[in-house]
Amino acid sequence: MISLSIIFFSFSSAVALFLLSYVVYHVIIAPRFDPLRKLAGPPLNGPLHNHMSPVLDPFRSPKTHAAYVEKYGRNVRIRGLGPWDERLLPLDPVSVAHVLKNSTIYEKPWQSRRLITSLIGCGMLAAEGHVHKRQRRVATPAFSVQNMRALVPLVFSKGEELKDKWMNMSQAVKEGQVASEKQDSGQVEIDVCHWISRATFDVIGLAGFDYHFNAIQNESDELFVAYKEMFEIAVSQGDGVRTVLGIYFPIINSLFPDKRAKTVHRCQETIRRVAGKLVQQKKTRIMDGEKSGSAYTGKDLLSLLLKSNIATDLPPDQRISDEDILHNINTFMFAGSDTTSLALTWTLLLLAKHPDMQTRLRTELLSIVPTTPISRLSPEEIESLHNTLQNLPYLNNVCRESLRLIPPVHSSLRVATQDDEIPVSYPVHLSDGTISEQKSISVSKGSFVHVPVEAFNLDKGMWGPNAWDFDPDRWDHLSEDVLSLPGLYSNLLTFSAGPRSCIGMRFSMIEMKTFLFILLTTFTFAETNKRIYKANVVLTRPYVSGQFKKGSQCPLIVTPLESIATS
Repeated sequence: MISLSIIFFSFSSAVALFLLSYVVYHVIIAPRFDPLRKLAGPPLNGPLHNHMSPVLDPFRSPKTHAAYVEKYGRNVRIRGLGPWDERLLPLDPVSVAHVLKNSTIYEKPWQSRRLITSLIGCGMLAAEGHVHKRQRRVATPAFSVQNMRALVPLVFSKGEELKDKWMNMSQAVKEGQVASEKQDSGQVEIDVCHWISRATFDVIGLAGFDYHFNAIQNESDELFVAYKEMFEIAVSQGDGVRTVLGIYFPIINSLFPDKRAKTVHRCQETIRRVAGKLVQQKKTRIMDGEKSGSAYTGKDLLSLLLKSNIATDLPPDQRISDEDILHNINTFMFAGSDTTSLALTWTLLLLAKHPDMQTRLRTELLSIVPTTPISRLSPEEIESLHNTLQNLPYLNNVCRESLRLIPPVHSSLRVATQDDEIPVSYPVHLSDGTISEQKSISVSKGSFVHVPVEAFNLDKGMWGPNAWDFDPDRWDHLSEDVLSLPGLYSNLLTFSAGPRSCIGMRFSMIEMKTFLFILLTTFTFAETNKRIYKANVVLTRPYVSGQFKKGSQCPLIVTPLESIATS
């Protein structure tokens, strides 16, 4: 009995000593040899102080990044969560391009991947390495130019449905069913963030797997409620400390589930049941079509994914499972609805703040409005209208400027999977106060690199002294510095760059331009007396001052053009 006690005590002591040694090494010893410590960076106010809040808060981050560049150069050392977490903040275009291009060296940290996977599964947002490469290869054909064009009539129909819904709300004001100070004009206050989110959910539901959420009309569909609750309640309103604990110790959520964990679990059960059934139904239709010689003609992303996955030119070892396909549909739901709806919301707010630019854009859009109502146009006529829409110069400028000024993704994080040398194109400021002409920066395996999407888009050194202003005309005379910036879309990091750039960029732009066309040729948009501010809650979202707990909101005064014309 004594010998067993001694053995247990010795084992426990050994484990405790190992853990203590591990902590001491990683918290105290290893950081002293981190090459990033040689870089200049902002001071710390104590051993537990970090720089995350000023870097991540969109209210403060533009000034923070500008101050860092001026004081510490374009490759800055910042403190993450603790003394062991020294991070590189690159504001040098060559350095950022290297990180985003070499996606096998710089991956998303396991913590980020675990959080994403716990919500929407291991789709393209969370997958890395050969898993991501295989999923992307299967999905790429679904996002071809031809397949995206086939979805244009669908987007127009949902834009028209949203327009009609808002017209009905305006008519209710005119008829006195809803109280309004300007009853005769049909002027109504609308939370455009809420309603555009419902519309983009409808679009991605049909485009993603041919499913009718009917979210514009009501919010009762169980699959819509499941996605919406999971994305908004579980993500946006989650407890930060509990979320972090759940990432490092997942068993906590299983043994002691809080409201967030219970919500996610319930929503995931609904998604697996309803969406999983859709996957099997689509798969059966495609297989039946193959057997009968009459190919299934579904154009939704799920059908295209399933077809691509069984293509004869795809080796069996490159195919993905039905579970992976469902995870990627979840990914498209999140990325295809939330990011696009936020981009549209911010654009309408910016145009409300700049009525002269709104009028100028509306004039351009009205010049191509067909004499026949859109609802009566054939698919070919709608595609022709969309082709014209795509080439409108001021609309292009407005979209690019909005996506530059307020990118839905504020920043992202990467971790080095091996030691690396990151090239630089600007002198490097060192911690001893000197400035080096070295050609690269050493990064150790395990070091975090903070990719500052917003900072890159707002860099006054690249975009000029008015970089923080909304100026669509800047796109008519870009500098050479801007033209050399990395980015999938118009030298912006909004859709990222490199192998992990946004696969749905084309579809997002179709949605954005189509909705702007339909809404701006029907309504005018003006600010209310409520102050709207930006907050980085997974994505950059609008909130009404003093009403953060109510979630994302962006109320605007919406007035039908016909009311203005007759007044």
